Amino acid sequence: MTTQPTSDAELAGQPAAYWTGVAYQALIAYTRAQQAEKGYTQPQFWLLRNLSENDISPDGEGMTIPELREAMTSYIRPEDDLAAESEVLLERGWLTRDAGDRLWLTKEGEQARVDLARNAPAIRAALHEGIEEADYVTTVKVLQQLIHNTGKPIT
Repeated sequence: MTTQPTSDAELAGQPAAYWTGVAYQALIAYTRAQQAEKGYTQPQFWLLRNLSENDISPDGEGMTIPELREAMTSYIRPEDDLAAESEVLLERGWLTRDAGDRLWLTKEGEQARVDLARNAPAIRAALHEGIEEADYVTTVKVLQQLIHNTGKPIT
C-alpha cells in the first residue's frame, strides 16, 4: 500500500483497518520510546495508575498481577509482562507486595505516578502537531462510527 495517495478518491478507497493498524503501531511505538527516554515503560505507568486511588483505582486497594492484567485487558499488549514490570517498581520502592501477593502503591510510587503523568502532554502535543482540533474530533467520531457499524460496543 502506498502511504501517499494522489487523490481524495484514492484515499477514500483505502481500507480503514489497514490505516488504523498502522496508526496504532506507530503511536504506541512513539509513546513507548518517549517514555523509555524518561526511564520508565508504559506498563509500569499503567501499574502505578491502576493502583492509585487518585487515578484509576476506585479504592486504592492492592491488587494481584492477575487482577491487574484483568483491569488492563482493554489496553495491555500481549508482550507486556506485568510481573517483570512490577519487579522493577518494587526495586524502585514505588510498590510493595503483601503476603497475599497483592501489590500496593507506596507514597514514593504515588509521587512517581504524578511526576510521570507530567510527560503525557508533551507526548500528546508532538503527536497532534499539525492537526487541527476539529479534524481530530472528526477523526475520532469517524472511528467511533466505524466501530459502531461493526456491532461492537465502544468501551
